[in-house]
Amino acid sequence: MITFILSFVLLITGTNNQITNNNSKDMKLELIKLPYSTDALEPVISRQTIELHHGKHLQGYVNNLNNMVEKTKFENADLETIVKESDGAIFNNAGQVLNHNLYFTQFSPNGGGQPSGKLAAAIDATWGSFENFKKEFESAGVSLFGAGWVWLAEDNNGKLSILKESNAGNPLTKGLKPILGFDVWEHAYYIDYQNRRADHLKELWKIIDWKVVEQRY
Repeated sequence: MITFILSFVLLITGTNNQITNNNSKDMKLELIKLPYSTDALEPVISRQTIELHHGKHLQGYVNNLNNMVEKTKFENADLETIVKESDGAIFNNAGQVLNHNLYFTQFSPNGGGQPSGKLAAAIDATWGSFENFKKEFESAGVSLFGAGWVWLAEDNNGKLSILKESNAGNPLTKGLKPILGFDVWEHAYYIDYQNRRADHLKELWKIIDWKVVEQRY
């Protein structure tokens, strides 16, 4: 039985690389490696939260997806294809793997500040200023009922929008490209912020690696 190894890694170039081993007969989806140590994002995100969120929650989605795609049409599909074309439990787990891969690779202990270049210009053109964009993005995250994600996404013409997605939702299912995503599932912030979702969202700007986000645009 040949299953698929896919590791969604965002490099400095902004491309999405599949890591495969064509000579292996025991291939599977793997947990993405963090580009920083588990305590590097403190105090915005604690080591304990990273270890649970990445090492437990994301690992669980990876394990589930590996088991679910066996002997299905998605067995040898890439992650984005699975997200676009699946539904039910397979979609929920594939969506969460992709969402978290984007999420964890957009952070840096040296992050913060503001975007530059074309992305900065597009944000200003859409929301008037970076500060206005942040307010609307945070508002979307706070107002999303229950678990889910808030995304900055672009269409094929580079037009930006803010999307609220429940549960495992991703802009890909609407024909849009995800640029930046904030996780508003409680496991993403409850250890550090308890029920203060708004405070958590405000703090995340301090660790955003805008070079990575700009490369996605």
